[in-house]
Amino acid sequence: MLGRRVIVEAFLRWIETAKTGDRARAANALGRAYLQSEMSADERAAAEMAMTFLLDDPSPRVRLALAEAIAWSPDAPRNLILSLAEDQPEVACHAVTCSPLLSDADLVDLAARGNGATRMLIAARAHVTRPVSAALAEVGDEEELLCLLENDGAVISSLSLKRIAERLGDCCDVRNLLLDRSDLPADARQLLTQHVSNALIGLPLAQAAIGLQRLQRISREATEAAIVSIAGDIAPREIPDLVTHLRLNGRLTPSFLMHALCAGKVDFFADAIVDLTACSERRVRSILATGRMHAVRALYESAGLPRDISVIFVEATMLWRDAARKAPGSVLGNVCGRLLERFRHHDAHGAIGELLDMVEKLHVNEQRQSARVYAALAAA
Repeated sequence: MLGRRVIVEAFLRWIETAKTGDRARAANALGRAYLQSEMSADERAAAEMAMTFLLDDPSPRVRLALAEAIAWSPDAPRNLILSLAEDQPEVACHAVTCSPLLSDADLVDLAARGNGATRMLIAARAHVTRPVSAALAEVGDEEELLCLLENDGAVISSLSLKRIAERLGDCCDVRNLLLDRSDLPADARQLLTQHVSNALIGLPLAQAAIGLQRLQRISREATEAAIVSIAGDIAPREIPDLVTHLRLNGRLTPSFLMHALCAGKVDFFADAIVDLTACSERRVRSILATGRMHAVRALYESAGLPRDISVIFVEATMLWRDAARKAPGSVLGNVCGRLLERFRHHDAHGAIGELLDMVEKLHVNEQRQSARVYAALAAA
């Protein structure tokens, strides 16, 4: 014990008069000696006490030199690493980005209490676990989350990706990185399409050229088309979550449901009706596939569709069944075209008129796509 005290006291007396550069070299040498040299228990305790004293050195050069010497090692004193991790950024960077001694709990705490520079360092670690990514997703700003998304060593859960989309989906760079991910959940992808639409609506030039009301309608239709496209590409296990997300955000409108039905997104459409009616999936799918007209209509009305609109949905369902059996070409074109024929003389107004307008747009778009395919084949 006496030997340890003598060593520490001698070191402290020297520190009081030593120049900054000498103190920095001593700090680095002391850290390396602690990790690499054979020391007795007393010597190791004395070295740790001396390094702890260096944490209060007024010069960041000294603390940086100490961090450079010990931050990478699993054998460094944990109390030193925790203190260095909360130092100013140029000192903390070594501990925060390199130290294997920082647990998930430590990093989450640092992310919550630290500033943007600290969170950036955490996001840049070689390995970032799900809990740490979740903390950054909740409190990180744009630059920090860009760093996290660009980090191949970061494991980010679906919930965290959705949270990033909710918080910063209006940032173009964040949005692009999210959309490039194959593990982006469908509900997060839908959120990003909404951010794009909102950005379009907010453009003064677009408002002046098109008019706000028309711009809102175009945006809504484009968003619905994007969601229907997403619904057709995702894995079946993701569909219920997407449906729930859309319902909670008021997106399961008659127009959107009709779009999904006419486009042949049958699994998605069935899950949407399950969600809206609280009926079992097996019963809903049975009614949609083979149920008589009155059973299909009762199902749609239990989903909240008004009686006059439910008639159109019943007809679309029957046409879809017929087209799916025969498959003489484009199912979408068949359903939309024949549905418009059936209701050509219907007194279309309000919600009914809006629904049939949407069906007509789908029909026109499908005809144009067919014409492009025909022209390409003819030119080949």
